[in-house]
Amino acid sequence: MAALLKAAGYSLQANRKTREGSSHEDRNAQFEHINRRVLAFQMQGEPVVSIDTKKKELVGEFKNAGQEWQPRGKPVEVQVHDFPDKQLGKAIPYGVYDLASNEGWVSVGIDHDTAQFATASVRRWWQEMERGGFRGPLN
Repeated sequence: MAALLKAAGYSLQANRKTREGSSHEDRNAQFEHINRRVLAFQMQGEPVVSIDTKKKELVGEFKNAGQEWQPRGKPVEVQVHDFPDKQLGKAIPYGVYDLASNEGWVSVGIDHDTAQFATASVRRWWQEMERGGFRGPLN
């Protein structure tokens, strides 16, 4: 079957995100407002950060997309099925990006993606990566 499909001009391909879809009529105005606020805070010497949670990943010997260098014929052996390990759980990366210094910080939790975890991630970033000029309520 694969040979017939190849002969007919088919190949294995992943989906490609190309369709834009609709957007909110005030979308540009929202970004302009955010940009004005960012610039105002930066001019006052205040930090401006972008914060988001990343894709959750299973912890353990699981297959993941991508490749890495290994001796020929000796790939890393992983689990056949991707059932979560109840003891290891999932890794939940939470990112904090400092716009002014162009630096990022990632905290990785293993419990739940909660507001408390997000807050703890920002607090840890502040404690570990704070620049001398920032003195705010998190100190």
